[in-house]
Amino acid sequence: MVEVVTFGCRMNSFESEVLKEKLAELENVIVVNTCAVTGEAERQCRQAIRKLRKENPEARIIVTGCAAQIAPQKYARMPEVDLVLGNKEKAEIEKYIGGELTEKSVVGDIFDYDGYDRYLITGFEGRQRAFVQIQQGCNHRCTYCIVPYARGNNRSVAEADILSQIAELRKQGFDEICLTGVDACSYQPSFSGLVGKILQTFPDLPSLQFGSLDPAAVDDNFISLLTEYANIHPYFHFSVQSGDNMVLKRMKRRHSREDVIALCGRIRKLRPEAVFGADFICGFPTETEEQFENTLKLVDEAGLSKLHVFPYSERSGTPAALMPQVPVEVRRERAKRLREKGEAAEKVLKTQGEKK
Repeated sequence: MVEVVTFGCRMNSFESEVLKEKLAELENVIVVNTCAVTGEAERQCRQAIRKLRKENPEARIIVTGCAAQIAPQKYARMPEVDLVLGNKEKAEIEKYIGGELTEKSVVGDIFDYDGYDRYLITGFEGRQRAFVQIQQGCNHRCTYCIVPYARGNNRSVAEADILSQIAELRKQGFDEICLTGVDACSYQPSFSGLVGKILQTFPDLPSLQFGSLDPAAVDDNFISLLTEYANIHPYFHFSVQSGDNMVLKRMKRRHSREDVIALCGRIRKLRPEAVFGADFICGFPTETEEQFENTLKLVDEAGLSKLHVFPYSERSGTPAALMPQVPVEVRRERAKRLREKGEAAEKVLKTQGEKK
């Protein structure tokens, strides 16, 4: 039996299902699919590896994913680990497990990789909602983000492969399909075009959902689909990160706070039942109290209610790590306040729903 331990994003969840199906016939193998988005995420991965080895002394432990791609030697040096594979190699994991390897670490240059794993999964164990990967990598370089160095440049899954994957999942009885990617809105040739094609191809799909969307890349064509197709799920989650324009500029984000407010307003006008969520980083380098207050205000001004909040975590190799840092305790305190703001907004939303 193969055990796959997953950390991090929906992309990893999708890829872990692929690994489970590909390796289903193997015995006594544990694959740890790591995350590198924060230093804390990496710490949790290493802690889990040590625990897994202690509990499974005879198992073969394979470490892959984003943390393995960025710092392969860190994991290769761990005595608990038998093999380290990068994200490119993860897509061909059966090749590496099947043969005898002389190296403990096989991690290629992710920027030389222009493909993706075309394996069609048949389901998601224990889930009602299925994730479908539509693209990999990212061409943007936000100053806090290490992910492009783990996932490479933007490359899109062929439309035919996406439709085949959804068809397979529909056959297995999945009524909720969530499109996911590192930078899903950058799908080429057109994110809105892909969404329209899916909805035309599967008119009886009860619910089409999305992972985190880039506010700067949601176009008019996507907005128009919201009135045309009622089966677009009315929850929209945006990668906002800050409610202050100067902080957004230092992050190298491509939107302003006004863009977020306007976008939520446009969608709400077309779909009054719409609910909005957002990702936020608190305590980004140089962030002042006044700038953080702008983030708190944005929650009300844009009508956000489901917040994913993270205190800023330095990542070596990113420009933000070289900027003047906000004290860790301040980052945590601001994250706590923003989470409380989000919880209060959710309670208001729930109360309004009960009254209807």
